[in-house]
Amino acid sequence: MLRALTRRPEIPHGPHSSGVLAGGASAQEIEHTHIDEDHLEALLGLDTSKIGFYADVKQKIQELGAANLDLEAKTKELQAVFDSIGDGIAIFGPDRVVHYRNDMCPRVAPGEELIGATCADLFHPGSESSPNTCPVEAALRGERRSVSFTALEEESTRYYDASATPIDGPPGRPRRVLVLLRDVTERRLRELQLLQAEKMSSIGVLAAGVAHEINNPLTSVAGYAEALLRRRRDDPEFRDDDKLLVFWDYLAVIMREAHRCKGIIDSLLTFSRKSEGVMVAVDLNPLVDEVLDLLGFDTRSENVQIVRRLARDLRPVSGDPASLRQVILNLALNAVQAIEHRGRVSIVTRNAADRVAVEVRDNGCGIAPEHLEQIWSPFFTTKPVGRGLGLGLSVSYNIVRKHGGEVSVVSQKDQGSTFTVLLPVLKEP
Repeated sequence: MLRALTRRPEIPHGPHSSGVLAGGASAQEIEHTHIDEDHLEALLGLDTSKIGFYADVKQKIQELGAANLDLEAKTKELQAVFDSIGDGIAIFGPDRVVHYRNDMCPRVAPGEELIGATCADLFHPGSESSPNTCPVEAALRGERRSVSFTALEEESTRYYDASATPIDGPPGRPRRVLVLLRDVTERRLRELQLLQAEKMSSIGVLAAGVAHEINNPLTSVAGYAEALLRRRRDDPEFRDDDKLLVFWDYLAVIMREAHRCKGIIDSLLTFSRKSEGVMVAVDLNPLVDEVLDLLGFDTRSENVQIVRRLARDLRPVSGDPASLRQVILNLALNAVQAIEHRGRVSIVTRNAADRVAVEVRDNGCGIAPEHLEQIWSPFFTTKPVGRGLGLGLSVSYNIVRKHGGEVSVVSQKDQGSTFTVLLPVLKEP
């Protein structure tokens, strides 16, 4: 075929030939443009192979570039997922040094940047090695280990959970360790507060029992004091004896204070009594009086003056007396505890259109603006340890809402606070 394509053309001879081909080219030109077979094979064979090879290479390079772009996009996506995980993740090498971590790690780990840090910096500071307690060292031995530990940060204690898992690579590559870090401070504090709440509940039950036991001898003391005073009134020999005059004053004081103690104990028993959950007509003024009588000793010891302004024509509300009493007590206790030295707490009741209002005001430390939205959350408290569990306002809020009412607060830092409870008036049948 190639020979047919490259065969030299026949030049016609005859009387009518002019030495010019039909296409206008002379025989000499044909001779000058002659391409031999070897030259044409070199031109169309080797060079064509080179062009095809480079085209294939170019296509492969384009395919590899597209694959690299796709791989880079997937790598960025996986990295974004890795960094968005809420727990801290760190990769420890066989040298017990952090080689890699996600973005969350510095925020979760206790004050450590982690890159280049060792397991000793995180789990056993002060000791270079701790094979029995260090989870990283255990994972390097092929064990999976979970631990809990604490760290001091800015004068506060943080609680952490950590788990270490061995990562076995291809044969010949050393084992690495994947460590997950989680800040469980909020959960741990809630657990501690729940334990404290259970303890306080147990103390409350015990206090109710003790109050019952104290109530009996107090009744005897008050009864005998009253009997002696009646004897003085009925027996002239005792009534007219000047030597006994001072004893009658003593007996009057004994009887008065015994009745006062009995009233406090009765209030304690009232508060400890389980709520029946029955909605009845409730006058809030007696509930306020009961709460303030119960708080009397605490307010005197704290140098807090109590001012009560109760509306005489206060309309009744529909509610559970025990629950509403608890709301008033919680608000009053918060007001007393907000006063650091000397101060005043005012409790006001009034009619407000179709509702009844109870206002508890204090001139104490007030509430910071950033805390105003959090005070209704369970276990949120700014009080020192032992002064509260952070449940009072949350419980009060839920009780008021169940009664179809509202509770609000107006407060300024160092200017005091005013809590207002609004409850719907009892509808006439």
